Amino acid sequence: MRPRLPRRRTTVLAALLLLVLAGCRRGLPPPSQGYRVVRVLDGDTIEVLKDGRPARVRLYGIDTPERGQPFGNAARRFTGEQCFGRTVLLREYGADRYGRILAEVILPDGRVLNQELVRAGLAWWYREYAPEARELERLEREARAARRGLWADPRAVPPWEYRRYQGAGTQAPLRRGDR
Repeated sequence: MRPRLPRRRTTVLAALLLLVLAGCRRGLPPPSQGYRVVRVLDGDTIEVLKDGRPARVRLYGIDTPERGQPFGNAARRFTGEQCFGRTVLLREYGADRYGRILAEVILPDGRVLNQELVRAGLAWWYREYAPEARELERLEREARAARRGLWADPRAVPPWEYRRYQGAGTQAPLRRGDR
């Protein structure tokens, strides 16, 4: 006959197993400790205090309009309203080529800022860099169908196209077909 574990130990082991499984769902990296947001650079880039120093965070899987593009200021304002001065969690996905932390930003109420920007129609799902982000794909599809935010303009120019024109030293179109 096998020895029985005391009931308390069984409960503790079950609770630990649930915590481990919750952190591993869908293979996502676990969220970090909390970081205070000290600056909002644009709709998809913030600064947090990490180890007492500012660290730039690029929101993973999305791209918001650039400054000067329609809805660029609205995206920045939305991001600031959601997280500036608050403590957020980061689900990190490494770093980008500029050394910024790539992360999902988890707001104090548990919502994911990246998803909220797409839901509000203030960001594109960045397929090239996050092809597996099916929730972002779904949220973009819903925002497009509802014509929310930038999706009210059927000729909106994605930020990556806008930046390509800027890098070439030419005037970037603000809407598709403006050339």
